[in-house]
This record gives sequence, structure tokens and C-alpha cells, in this order.
Amino acid sequence: CDSGLIYVYELPPIFNADLLRNCHDLDPWHSRCKAISNGGLGPRAAGIPSLPGNLSAAWHWTDMFSGEVIYHRRILKHECRTEHPESATAFYIPFYAGIAVARYLFTNYSFRERDFLCDELLRWIERQPPYKRSNGSDHVIMLGRMTWDFRRMKDADWGSGFIYKPQMKRIARLVVEKDPWDDLEISVPYPTGFHPNSKSELNRWLRFVQSHNRTSLFTFVGARRQVENDFRTILMDHCVAESRYCRAVDCSGTRCYDGTPEILSAFLSSDFCLQPRGDAYTRRSTFDCMLGGSIPVFFWRRSIEHQYEMFLGNRTSEFSVFIDRKKVRSGTSVRKVLESYGRDEVVRMREKVISLIPRFVYSLGGGGGHKDAFDIAIDGVMRKLKDQE
Repeated sequence: CDSGLIYVYELPPIFNADLLRNCHDLDPWHSRCKAISNGGLGPRAAGIPSLPGNLSAAWHWTDMFSGEVIYHRRILKHECRTEHPESATAFYIPFYAGIAVARYLFTNYSFRERDFLCDELLRWIERQPPYKRSNGSDHVIMLGRMTWDFRRMKDADWGSGFIYKPQMKRIARLVVEKDPWDDLEISVPYPTGFHPNSKSELNRWLRFVQSHNRTSLFTFVGARRQVENDFRTILMDHCVAESRYCRAVDCSGTRCYDGTPEILSAFLSSDFCLQPRGDAYTRRSTFDCMLGGSIPVFFWRRSIEHQYEMFLGNRTSEFSVFIDRKKVRSGTSVRKVLESYGRDEVVRMREKVISLIPRFVYSLGGGGGHKDAFDIAIDGVMRKLKDQE
């Protein structure tokens, strides 16, 4: 533990355990109980014909916003955890902020209701001796939603104002999409459905992906939107028109956010996968795509640049393609751009993608003989906190 020890606060259950117990009430439209079950991994996946039989136990229907639960479960077993706050160099706050605010994001709640649990948590934290000593500069929290969901500047605006609260001014944040201009934030991978329990399981998957037969040049997994000049509609129409080269998975009629068998099959069988921005610049689909050994194609630089550098590095051209969306809108053919990449170059990029898989998956229980996304994130934030001493 070169960067020191980490202490995990035992919060009042209203800030985490009670949210899980009341999982039927976390979403105004449907239950979240399955999504946050099994320590955040979700239920075991079944009925995925493209999976090798000896790897089916490693797959779950994992929700893209379950990171807070996954990180809490793992941090409790971390080798550098201490139960003695006086010996700690870092302090982890296991508040499920994203789960707490999600129920209020899409319905007509007041800003006070959206911020209620966040405000209560901060009132609790600021009374704790470690926080009083440092004003939070040695504290860290994991936020399972994009940073923008916690950056409400005006009462009438979208989301929670959690990040802008005075008590948060010095607290480090692990978040699935960071603000590139906020030095306190580290972007961490969205959870995928693959959670290997051992290094041998991981290596079996890497060999499977490496040898899989790819019959499509590219794929697009997404949904058209009823918005004028919607870019995802342009890509879907292009994919359908180029059906000899592109495999389309239309999510408008299916729930794609936690994965379906068709999604994995599409990524496994395609050289490239199209990754336009969605509600935010980043997508969980990017990691699903790379997990299948497919090379992501971005249309917004902010979808990948200055994000996930701790896990993927900063040489994005080694494992991805960028096509300016403005050129696509002006008639540039995505197919022709991708066809311009020679076979040797595609193989080299795919090998780079596959080499990154161990760094962005979340293992079933930790350990297993390799450092996964959780290990890299905690090591990184611990070094960051130590360096600022």
C-alpha cells in the first residue's frame, strides 16, 4: 500500500443500504431491484447464444449506473482498507448519490427534493473529525452517473447541485463521465456485463474475442430519435442502407441499456462500431463495443479525449477512429472512411482494443490475478491524494 491506507465511512443506512432495500421506489416507471441486485452486478445473464459455455457464469445483466454499489462492495474488501481512521491517508464516502437523485431527474420535483439526501449526507460528513481536519481534501466519492447530473447551477435547471455544494469543493470524485476541466474528477469505465472471477476466465474471453469471425465491416447499436436532424437517425439510416457492410441493432423497440444478446453478437461480428454521443458525450456502449473486440468510431472528440486516460491511455488513434460529424452530415460515407483502413491496420487496432479489456472490466470479486478497472481507479485516486499532500 505505497499510497497509504483508505478508511471507509460507515454511513447511516439512509445513504446507501436503505436505497437498495427500497429499490421499487427508485424509478417512477419501473422497479430497479434487479438492476442493483447482486452487489451491483445485476442478475446472471442467460440466453446469450454467442457466449462460450465455460464463460456464461461471468456474465450479468449489469446496469450502466450501478457503479456506486459495485465500488462500495469492492472497497470493503480492498487490501489497503483500514478500520482505524487515524491511520488512513484517504477516506471513502459510500453514498449512492446517483441512485438517490435518479428518481427525481425526470419528473416534476423541486430542487429541494432533488438535493435532499445530498444535503443530509454533507451535513453528516462535515461533522466527522477526518473531514474537519482536511475540509475533504483527502476524501473520495464514486458517482455512478455523469458529472453533469450533479452540476445544477440554478434552482430551475436540470439535476442535482451536489458537486457545487461548499462541502464538496475539495472532495475527489470517481465518475463515469467527468468534466474535463475539473482536476478533482477521474473518469472511470461504465460497468459492462462481463465480470470474470479469475485470470483464466479473463484470458479465455480474450482468446475468444481475438479468434471470433467478423462478417460485418461495422455495426450501429442505437435508436432513432424524433428530433429534426438527429445524428443517430442519420447513422441508423446509413447503416440500414449499407446492410451488406453494416449490422444495425435498433434499440427503439428494445431496452439496450443493460445489454441484450443481439448487442454482443453485433459487436463480436463487426470490425468497427459507431459511437455517437447520446444524452452525454460518453456511452456505456463504447465499453460493450470494445469488450467484443470491435473498434469504436467517434464523432465527437469529447466522447473519448480527456476521458478514461487512466485506463485507456491518451493515444486514442491507436484503438479508435474519429470521423467529424459535420462531414457525415455533409455527405461523407462512413462506410468508405472505414474501408480505407487496411487489413493490417484493422488487426493492429483490434489487438490494441483487446489488450485494454483487462483494464476496463470489473471483476466478480476482485483479485483474480490482474488489476481491473476498480483496482486501477482506487490506486489512481490514492496516488492523486498522496501527491497533493
